[in-house]
Amino acid sequence: MILVTGATGSIGKHLVQRLQELQAPFKALVRDAGKGRSLNCPYVVGDFDDSDSMAAAFVDVDQILLNGAGAAPTSDGGPQPMIAQQKAVIDTAGRVGVERIVKVSVWHARQGGKLAEGAHWDIEQHLKTSGIEWVLLQPSGFMQNFITGAFNDDGSLIAPATDAPVSYVDCYDIAASAAVLLTESLGAGRAFVLTGPEPLTMAEIAGHLSGVLDKPVKVIGLSREDMAVRLTAQGVPARFAADVADLWADVGTGSLAATTQEVKNLTGREPRTFAEFLTANRAAFR
Repeated sequence: MILVTGATGSIGKHLVQRLQELQAPFKALVRDAGKGRSLNCPYVVGDFDDSDSMAAAFVDVDQILLNGAGAAPTSDGGPQPMIAQQKAVIDTAGRVGVERIVKVSVWHARQGGKLAEGAHWDIEQHLKTSGIEWVLLQPSGFMQNFITGAFNDDGSLIAPATDAPVSYVDCYDIAASAAVLLTESLGAGRAFVLTGPEPLTMAEIAGHLSGVLDKPVKVIGLSREDMAVRLTAQGVPARFAADVADLWADVGTGSLAATTQEVKNLTGREPRTFAEFLTANRAAFR
């Protein structure tokens, strides 16, 4: 049986639906029973910070989709909470005999990387030495970010550079790729960089969004320094703001511009374009 963690998130909801379509045996892990009921699938209540609840969730489970919260501000720039949380999940999974973990990581996870990049690298190394069969998913930026908070109050977009392309990927395609790796015997010991089919600049993104919203969408360029100031003005701790601003500036250099064929290789079809994503999610922009 498969356990889907992060089941109510942008990837998890699509994965639950795909596993239902495949009639694969699975259950969803949720922290709130009400949210579990809304998924209309088998679920268990548990929390990464509660090892007993996780051990109970792992009953009859042999595979896990490991996906958790992103980077968060910490006191004095301490370790990201996800590191201890996901390492504990891996350790508990090993003790109860889970055979395979498909972990959602990030593209460019690396030793010494800032925030999620460094944290996911640390978790990846722990998983690789756990004795559990592992697979890594390393996606580009999510198209869903344009639903969950990319806009300013005036409806404009911000970007580190209006002409820096990003190969945004739809979480629908990340979930479809994960479903293949959880239901078929392939990919063990591999990392899959998942991207959309095309690198788009923020100016091009704004053009697509203007058509959906029936109004012009402007793009405002923000430097590393401007982004740090913006975040601290919103109450974000200075060190966290500086790290976010550094990652922001990296995107402006084209660090997420490349595309891969991994979604097609895994699912047998092309990943969704941004235009197709907007069509599928048009109601969310109204």
